[in-house]
Amino acid sequence: MPTEKKSPKANFAQPSGSSKVPIVSSLHLASGRSKELSEFEFGMIIASNAFNRWMIRCISAAGMKDMTATDVLVLHHINHRAREKKLADIAFILNIEDTHVVNYSLKKLHSLGLVSTERRGKEVLYSTNEAGQDICKRYYEIREQLLVSSLTGDDTESYELEELARFLRVLSGLYEQAARSATSM
Repeated sequence: MPTEKKSPKANFAQPSGSSKVPIVSSLHLASGRSKELSEFEFGMIIASNAFNRWMIRCISAAGMKDMTATDVLVLHHINHRAREKKLADIAFILNIEDTHVVNYSLKKLHSLGLVSTERRGKEVLYSTNEAGQDICKRYYEIREQLLVSSLTGDDTESYELEELARFLRVLSGLYEQAARSATSM
């Protein structure tokens, strides 16, 4: 007799008569139409905090203490494709609304000797110097050793990560639109 295939959801079935309790940080936000969105938001909160903690500890292991997650993001973006970057472009790509936050990181990275500046007219362009490139390379090596090695690297996992990244970009657009709408209320 052929065995019946169970759907992936079957593994998470709730006992009859009970309803699933959402895993959220604020139950009052899960009482509306989309408790799943509240669960996703809680997942983003804890993932974001874990990611920030990871970046800080990885850069520290690479030899740079006292850097914030924003400092790490800015450094990696400046190093991206070995092209000079402007403050406004860095803030835009990293989706940081307050350019003062990025400017503070840029000044910190410059004082740490990781980035070089070049003035062209009114614009200041930032690029990683040899020390900055070395730190980015060391960060990469530690990331490969401690984080990437934990992934299977199979096609299914790669597809799922790609789809999750796509979905996060879609949701970021929805949150941006909702933020603009909230501003006019």
